[in-house]
Amino acid sequence: MTLETNIGIFKYRESVLCIMTIIGIDDTDSRTYGMCTTFIGHLISERLKELGEDVNKVMLTRLNPAAKHKTRGNAAVAIHTSADPERAFKIAKEEVFPNSATEDKDTNPGVVVCQDNTVSETVSNFTFEAIHELLDIEYAEEIISDEGYLSDYLGNGRGRIGSLAAIGASEALTDFTYEYISYRELDKCNQERDVDPESLFKAANKYYPHAWDTVDRKEGDMVCVPHTPCPILFAVRGDCEESIKSLSEEIDSQPIISRQLFVTNQGTDVHLQDANSVTELENEKAYRIEGEICSEPQTKKGGRVEVNMTDGMDSITLIAFEPTKRFRDYVRSLRIGDKVTVCGEVSKDSLKLEKFAIRELNTTEKVNPECENCGINMQSAGANQGYRCRKCSNKQREKDTITIDRDLNIGWYEVPPCARRHIAKPLIRGGFNSPINPLK
Repeated sequence: MTLETNIGIFKYRESVLCIMTIIGIDDTDSRTYGMCTTFIGHLISERLKELGEDVNKVMLTRLNPAAKHKTRGNAAVAIHTSADPERAFKIAKEEVFPNSATEDKDTNPGVVVCQDNTVSETVSNFTFEAIHELLDIEYAEEIISDEGYLSDYLGNGRGRIGSLAAIGASEALTDFTYEYISYRELDKCNQERDVDPESLFKAANKYYPHAWDTVDRKEGDMVCVPHTPCPILFAVRGDCEESIKSLSEEIDSQPIISRQLFVTNQGTDVHLQDANSVTELENEKAYRIEGEICSEPQTKKGGRVEVNMTDGMDSITLIAFEPTKRFRDYVRSLRIGDKVTVCGEVSKDSLKLEKFAIRELNTTEKVNPECENCGINMQSAGANQGYRCRKCSNKQREKDTITIDRDLNIGWYEVPPCARRHIAKPLIRGGFNSPINPLK
């Protein structure tokens, strides 16, 4: 057999082995009754492996964080397996429907199965839309039907939107991170989690920055430990699979029943769309946009900080809410004339800040002139009459321009880990176009 023939057979066998069924699931959990889509994805993965099927990877895809029906992070899960599609479909339904928190009328689980891993451009585009837009069930149903995918659901089947988006994620996205989730005993889901803070902070410091958003050192917050009544005990995120696994194993806690590694779009900023003007901005979408600060920051009731930004024609209010903690001090330090790039979700015609970059600082200020004879500040001499020294009556027409020190520098500033959205990119990951000031 010639070398060329050998190579041909190898390629053929490789293509056969690469044929993959993709199971997409979503909308299985509840704010009130708990459960977690990642856990059900884990159950499906383990069941498939017990039956002798290969599981290539399990993907966790964060969709549009503005979706009103989301529980916490708006996550959908896809299991890539060698299993026959019909068998995979049967197993997925056997795990999803009995385990979903359907006691909650807002929980509407869906299962979608792609018969091989050939994800069309239509499905790939749908994933992008689901991350950036708010989509309806009918749109998902149409694509599922056109693609010939297997599908089933409970309730109104809204979960099919996320399920279809999860299937397209491997083709639609290019930047991926990891999450390693440790699950607790199911009969403990309504109890307070027992995770040792000392071991957690020690491990978090050891593996940072390869693992990030594990804790918030300033606030003393165990960020990776959720507060919802779900099976997750803690979930460690990062760019290095080995680091997040090692970190997880060094945390002292109550018993862990199982663990699952996810490939994910968390920490990537893929939800941000670039906009050139304020008029392009739409509610329930997230953007990256440049502008100039056009008002003094104000602290409002509840601790939120607001400041206005203009693109030269129109303006929008930027908001840093109380949960963003020390990030608000950066916003308070902004001044009229600062040129910035801001990132965040638009809601009620305001932009909720996730991070911003200073592009150009206004380092000058107009002040009442100083009398050259007496060395004291002049006072206004009246409307359009300039300034007059109250001691010697010396006059000056215009204010003086002085240089001032600023608390901010050119570069990026972000909300702290305790306030960061799952999908938002931490500065420590790098790849930004100016210096970074990461909060950890």
